[in-house]
Amino acid sequence: MIELSNIKDIESEKVICPRFEQTFFILGKKWTGLIIDVLLDGPRRFKDLSQAIPGVSDRVLVERLKELEKEEIVTRDLDDTCEIRSGYRLTEKGKALEKVMHEVQIWANQWVCDSELNK
Repeated sequence: MIELSNIKDIESEKVICPRFEQTFFILGKKWTGLIIDVLLDGPRRFKDLSQAIPGVSDRVLVERLKELEKEEIVTRDLDDTCEIRSGYRLTEKGKALEKVMHEVQIWANQWVCDSELNK
């Protein structure tokens, strides 16, 4: 049994894994999880992503998509017929988040109260 006096010693020795910290830095930004969740259903054009995520501004959506591209979670595909049109899809790295996203949804269903929504 751990004595209470030893808990502080154990806590002070705990080191946060840099990979874990970086993961939350990437995924913890507002809108990022929703973007990934929408793209888990398949590729989407920018306009479709914007409509699927009410409340996100185009500027922030562009910013998040660029960050996810940089992390190789999302890739942008240009339309051969028109350079202005492009689509976004998850890479294999992004698709690997499917189980994580599912578990977060289960957690949210159990622990997030209706009164906490849309704050």
